[in-house]
Amino acid sequence: MPRKVTKKLQRNIKPDRKYQSVLVQRLINKSMLDGKKLVAERAVYSALEQAAKTLKSEEPLEVFEKALRNVSPNFEVKSRRVGGANYQIPFPVAGHRQLHYAFSWLVQSARARNGMPYAQRLAMEIVDAYNETGAAFK
Repeated sequence: MPRKVTKKLQRNIKPDRKYQSVLVQRLINKSMLDGKKLVAERAVYSALEQAAKTLKSEEPLEVFEKALRNVSPNFEVKSRRVGGANYQIPFPVAGHRQLHYAFSWLVQSARARNGMPYAQRLAMEIVDAYNETGAAFK
């Protein structure tokens, strides 16, 4: 067994078809259920178009990127044991973990909404994140 800890390689994700963005592709992958990527792709594209139409001002990709910036965390707390007591100490979050949390929170909060199709729920959550409100904005 090697003594050195090997670093886990990050997967290379190809950009999506419509916007040529890796971020949109990651949202599609996170939204996918039961391996149905085409269904998730349609829902995400529809949600981005609806969000841009609701805000009436910008491109869908710009709206999505600003919503991601608003939702992604800057700090997380970790437990550290100091002298027999555990303390919650804030640490800065690495860039890839910020995006992971942002995608997870967006998709979870969109799925938690009820009474409408997933694309519409995701669009509303993106608009709320853009405006710094909603369940995903913590």
